[in-house]
Amino acid sequence: EQASCDSDEKFKEAVNEGDIASVERFFKIFPLLNQHDEGLHKFSLYLSSQISETAHKNLKQAQATSSTDKRANVIYADTVTLLFEGIARTIEIHQPLVETYYGHGRLHTVVELLQRECDCQVKKILEDFKKNRQFKKKAQQVQMLLRSSKQIDKLDPRELDILLAEVALLNSRAELYLRFIRRRVASDFDVAYQDPVIKSEKVQQFDRKIKESDLCKSMQEIVSTYIIMEEYFLIESVRKAIEVDTIEENSQCSSMLDDIFFILKKCLKRAFSSASVDGACAMLNHSCSLLETDFADELSERLKLGFPPSGILDLSQAYSMIQSSFQQGRIQPAETVEKARAVFVTTLNNVEMAREYTKTLASSLQEDLSKFFSSATEQETAKLESCLTDLNNSALKFQSLVSHGVAELCNAAIKPHIKSWADTFQSTDHSLTEDDFTSYEANDGIRPFLQTFIVTLDGALKSFKADLIPANYDSLVNLAAAETTFQLEKALFKCTFNRLGGLQFDKELRYLISYMTSVTTWSIRDKFSRVSQISTLLNMEMVSEILDIWGTNAGPMTWRLTPTEVRQVLSLRNDFRQEDIRRLKL
Repeated sequence: EQASCDSDEKFKEAVNEGDIASVERFFKIFPLLNQHDEGLHKFSLYLSSQISETAHKNLKQAQATSSTDKRANVIYADTVTLLFEGIARTIEIHQPLVETYYGHGRLHTVVELLQRECDCQVKKILEDFKKNRQFKKKAQQVQMLLRSSKQIDKLDPRELDILLAEVALLNSRAELYLRFIRRRVASDFDVAYQDPVIKSEKVQQFDRKIKESDLCKSMQEIVSTYIIMEEYFLIESVRKAIEVDTIEENSQCSSMLDDIFFILKKCLKRAFSSASVDGACAMLNHSCSLLETDFADELSERLKLGFPPSGILDLSQAYSMIQSSFQQGRIQPAETVEKARAVFVTTLNNVEMAREYTKTLASSLQEDLSKFFSSATEQETAKLESCLTDLNNSALKFQSLVSHGVAELCNAAIKPHIKSWADTFQSTDHSLTEDDFTSYEANDGIRPFLQTFIVTLDGALKSFKADLIPANYDSLVNLAAAETTFQLEKALFKCTFNRLGGLQFDKELRYLISYMTSVTTWSIRDKFSRVSQISTLLNMEMVSEILDIWGTNAGPMTWRLTPTEVRQVLSLRNDFRQEDIRRLKL
C-alpha cells in the first residue's frame, strides 16, 4: 500500500513538473502493483491535459485569423483537424507503451478517456464556428425559405457555398478520425481475444460508446442542418440557371444544361466528400427529385409548345426572344415560327444531353463510393448503391422525353414529305413496257418522282443536321426511315405490278436504302427488311420460285412476312395466276 501511495505521489509530481520521462517511468509501475485501471486513468488524464492545452492555443489562433487569410474560409475545419491529428498522434506514440506494460485489450480505456477530452474541445470549436459563421441564423433562414411560398428576401446561394464547403470538410475530418480510433482499438482486440464472439462483443461495446460521444452527436446535428442548406443551395441555383437560360451563337444546347449539371455535380461531390452516408443519400434523393420534376418538367413544357411545320431555323437569333415569351406564359403569333422552332430543337438537344450527363454523373459518383465510404457497413453501402441506382434511372425520364420530342419533330417536319411521296408512288402505274424501263436507265435507273423525293427528304434532314446533336439527328433519320417503310408498304399493297414493274421497284428500293444508309451512322437496313422481301417476291419470274427460298430452303434469311402476306404480295403481280398462288403450300 505504501508503494502504491509513493508511486501515486511521484506520478503527480512528475506531471506537475512536466517531466515526461518520469511520467512514463511511473506509469510503468502501476501494473506491477496490480493497479492497471488506476494507471491508465491517471496517464490518460495527463495526456488529456496536454491535448486541452494545445487545443486551447489552436482555437485562440483560429479566432485571431484575418478574414483575408487564404485559409479563413476553412479555419474551423483546420482547427478541428489539428485536434484530431494531435489525439491520433498521442495514441500512435503511446499505444506500444500501453500494450507492452499493461497488455493487449486495454487500449480502449485510454482512447475512451481521450475521447472525453476530444468531445469537450470539439464542443468549444463548433460553438465558435456556429457563432462566427452565423450557422444557426442561416439554417433558420433556409428552413423558412424552403417552407414559404411567398416572395421574401432570399439568401444568396453563393453565400452558402463557402459555408457548405467548410461543413463538408469538418465532417470528413471527423469521419477520418473516428475510422482511425476504431481501427486502432479493433487491432488491439484482435491480439487480446482469440474467441471471435468475445472480440465482436468488445468491438460493438466500443462502437456504441463512440456513437454516443458528443463528437458524433454534434456532427450528426451539423450534417442534418447541412443537408437542408445544401438542398436550398441546389434548388435556388437550379432555378437561377433556368431563369437566366440563354443560347450562345453556334451552340446546340442552352446555358442551363451545363449550369444545372455543374451545380448537381458540385453538391453531390461535396456531399460525398463529407463522408456522411446520410448526407450523401439525402443529396442523391434531392438531386433525383430535382432532375425528374423541376428540370424535366421545364423541358417537357417547352417541348409541348410543339414544332411549327414551316419557317427557317435560326437558333442564335431566335432563342432569347422566345425565352422571355415562354417565361411570361405567352407566345405571340408573330413570334411563333422561327423562335418556336429554335426552342424546340434546342430543348430536344438539352434533353438528350441531360440523359447522357445524368448517366456520366452517376458513373463518376459510383467511383467515389470506395474513395469516401471505404469503411461503410454493408447496410450503408447498400443504401448508397440504391440511391445511386435511382439517380442513374433518372436518365429514363429524359429518354422518354427525347423519344417523344424526336417523334414530334419527325411528324411535323419529315412525315408530310414521306406521305406525299407515298401517295405519288401509289398513283403511279407500275405495269411497265420495255420502252418505259429503258427510258429510266438514263436517270440512274430510277423514276423522277423518287429522285424528287430524295432531294426533298435530304433537304429536310440536312436543315436539322447542324442544329441537332448527332444522337438526335440519327434518331430523326431512324424515324424517317421507319416512317418511309411504313408509308411505302401501305402504298405497295394498293398497287399492281408486272415483271418489269417489280424489277423497277427493286432498283428504286436499293437506291432509297443506299441513300438512307449514307445519312446516318446507325444501321437502318433492318427497317427495310419487310419491304425488301416484298421486292424479292415482286421480282420473281414464276410463282413457284417462292418455294426455293421458303421454309427449310430459306437458308440464313428470316422471313418477316406471314404466308398470308406472301400470297397478298404475289397477288399484286397482274401476270401471276391466282390459282397458282392459292395452290402454294407455305
